[in-house]
Amino acid sequence: MAAIAVSLTLAACATQKPPAKPAQPLKDLSAPAPGPATPKPAATPEAGAMPKVPQPPERPVAPPSATDPAIPREQRIAAFVDYAATTYSVAPERIRGVLAQAEYKQSIIDAITRPAEAVKPWREYRTIFLTPARINGGVAFYRDNRAALDRVSAQTGVPAEYIVAIVGVETSYGRNTGSYRVLDALYTLAFDHPKRAPFFAGELAQLFALTAQEPQLDPLTLKGSYAGAMGMGQFMPSSYRLWAKDGDGDGRRDLLTHKPDVFASIANYFVVHGWQPGGPVAARAAFDPAAVEFVPETLEPAHSLQALAQRGYRPMSGEPLPADPAAEGATVVNFDGDAGREYWVGYRNFYVITRYNRSPMYAMAVHQLAQAIRAGADAPASSTAPAGR
Repeated sequence: MAAIAVSLTLAACATQKPPAKPAQPLKDLSAPAPGPATPKPAATPEAGAMPKVPQPPERPVAPPSATDPAIPREQRIAAFVDYAATTYSVAPERIRGVLAQAEYKQSIIDAITRPAEAVKPWREYRTIFLTPARINGGVAFYRDNRAALDRVSAQTGVPAEYIVAIVGVETSYGRNTGSYRVLDALYTLAFDHPKRAPFFAGELAQLFALTAQEPQLDPLTLKGSYAGAMGMGQFMPSSYRLWAKDGDGDGRRDLLTHKPDVFASIANYFVVHGWQPGGPVAARAAFDPAAVEFVPETLEPAHSLQALAQRGYRPMSGEPLPADPAAEGATVVNFDGDAGREYWVGYRNFYVITRYNRSPMYAMAVHQLAQAIRAGADAPASSTAPAGR
């Protein structure tokens, strides 16, 4: 999925009330079987560790017979055909016929080796997305689709402005959904990018399963990003199969241009990854200059606020706190901002945003863009949304 970010001062209340009920995945006509998942060994929790955020099973990856670069390429492709056909009950001749029309693209390899999250500091990365045009575009998009967005938000507990921010960050509100054939992107990365071949070959297999389930999707013409993500919300094939929703009951799930399905699917993605309705996302933190910066191994909210305070991180006065600070976990992120180092506490919902894209800068961009969109959408129609600072 795409990535972006921006910096806005947090404007939530210091303490939020607990939600009336937990978030619920949306129901629709389709509930495809996920296919075989790769089991993960159970981790032994550390003493005093906070509870983990429940997550769906890992998405399947392709086996070494189809991804080991030591195996000749044609042999890997043959093994992939067997894997995809057996796993997802797709005719092998169909898979071979489509793959015969796939093309290797060097530009895809070039793009995936230099993502913005990896090469830009926060002070530069944030300027890509928190601009007046992006904020005002989000306000207009929200106002134009407010009834549908608010309906999904009421059903799931995911605030409408976060759904809009995802669409804004990923595709500029549907204006840029990608120009690569999804088939070419996944084919190139599955067979010519050894570092992540198991994942992308798994996604290529999921593409065949998806287009068998959703016949309106043609694998030969479907366009998306250089990583194979598609539609207004940039869903990978496995995410499309497993978590896309039919938002208006028309009998199909169309995430390319059909907004009711797009909104319902983004919200459902957050729900299945543990979104906490009414919960805070992040808080600007004061950092004790006598302490050593803490860089957690993961972005999971695995630390109590008390433990983070002992490491020198405390949410600033007026910043949001969980309803029960002693029971909710958090993490910290450290950024290079315009005015020097920035310190943030990320809560459970911040972690959920990173399940969409694992970059903490991406999650912060979505969060701050969402807040700017909410402020603009709730302001009088003649006013202009703030551009942040």
